[in-house]
Amino acid sequence: MSKDDRDRAQARLDKTTRAAQDARSGKADRDAASRAMLDNMAKLKALRLAREAAAPPAPVKAKKAAAKSKKPGEKRPTPALGDWLASQQSGGRRT
Repeated sequence: MSKDDRDRAQARLDKTTRAAQDARSGKADRDAASRAMLDNMAKLKALRLAREAAAPPAPVKAKKAAAKSKKPGEKRPTPALGDWLASQQSGGRRT
């Protein structure tokens, strides 16, 4: 084995070693970032639950009755096709 062959083999070994170390450190960085995000989410959830527990529940607003009482089986009349097309065209849609 010549000196050039040994140098190439050593360079290849160094490159793979560096890549493996970079991958490990990158994984550690990702794990740390993920852990920090999860910790922050847990802290925010605890704060939200504490705030909701301290505040009285908001009163439920009753829905206003509709002006027209609609019976369950009653349907609204649909516009004629020409009227619908005219409204679509005036609204900026082109067919």
